[in-house]
Amino acid sequence: MITHSNPSIKKQVYDRISYLGTVSKADLLNHFPLTSSSMTRLLEEMTTQGLIVVSGLGHSTGGRKPILFQTNPTYRYLFGLEISRIYSVLGLYDMHLNTLSLTRWKMDAEMTPHQLVNNVTVAAKQFLHEHGLSPEDVLGIGIGAVGPLDQRQGLILEPELFPSSAWRHVPICTMLEERLGIPAKLDNGANTALIGEHWALRSETIEHALYVHSGVNIRSAAMSGGRILRGAADTEGAIGQMIIQANGPRLRNKGNYGALEAFVSVPALEERVRTQLKIGRSSILSGMAPELVNFSTLVDALRKDDALVKEQFTETAAYLGIGLANLINALHPEYVILGGPLISAHPLVFDATLEIAKKNTYHYPEYSPVFTQGLLTDEAVATGAAVMMMQSWNRD
Repeated sequence: MITHSNPSIKKQVYDRISYLGTVSKADLLNHFPLTSSSMTRLLEEMTTQGLIVVSGLGHSTGGRKPILFQTNPTYRYLFGLEISRIYSVLGLYDMHLNTLSLTRWKMDAEMTPHQLVNNVTVAAKQFLHEHGLSPEDVLGIGIGAVGPLDQRQGLILEPELFPSSAWRHVPICTMLEERLGIPAKLDNGANTALIGEHWALRSETIEHALYVHSGVNIRSAAMSGGRILRGAADTEGAIGQMIIQANGPRLRNKGNYGALEAFVSVPALEERVRTQLKIGRSSILSGMAPELVNFSTLVDALRKDDALVKEQFTETAAYLGIGLANLINALHPEYVILGGPLISAHPLVFDATLEIAKKNTYHYPEYSPVFTQGLLTDEAVATGAAVMMMQSWNRD
């Protein structure tokens, strides 16, 4: 029988309360091999420390109404940071992962690592001041970034297609720890997005999930048994190298021929539309120099129901559906979460992707995963980075 003196039991009980939201002592005793008296002492200890609070009384099953506990949302606070190719996001969260403050920056050629760290430092200090907090009130900052990464060393290695060429071998954790005076933890953004969405969907008790981010490139993360699947290398962008057309094109003369990213990515979409405009296809963009066409102008044209742009987005979604079906057939997830600028550009992208994915999923509809854009959408990476930081925190 485990007693509350076990150095890891407090963390396990805290994590269980945090995951379930509101629990009684009986709920916890059903999950942990503790005696009733040991659990009572542990809950009293955690309440005295301010880790948890009494949140009310539950329903009676014949005797006294049970006391309900939840984690204390104001015990400490967390920062979550997304570092992406298009924009970066910083959020301040309480221990219930409520967003207290949020800001974002466009990742242009001037946004070097040092400039972003400066921006994060200023914004973080402003957030703390606005909420009457000090760095001692913060557990740390979780970072979800474009890979490849050296997670253990806290390094962003050699990501492709950043507007600034300075993003090479960046010791991002050390830089932020020195400036903010709090711990930092790094993981790739697809993983933190899935961690965040899994947290937000925890009432669904999801064990197996797939997350796919479609933007400047294609990134993915998978979960089995409630845990992120990690391979021998950080290869979040490897899905983009899935070959879907033998002898097909390459994106910017790199990677595999016929790879998914050559059909499903912001640069590929931009290039296809520019080509169509150059050969004289009619569009509301026809008066614009093709080289000035970018993703922002394409999204605007799509929302105005431009036929050419709609056709190209639909084609992009169809190829994404094919790649998605390949992943589903290999991993068999319960939940499939789609995110990124291409998915959020317009509902037709999500709908068309699902239509093709379902048609190519083996044993569909007998096997039918839930498809969703998630609950956190554009905040998934930053929120998930904060969740990652919280889950790594030692409560003892």
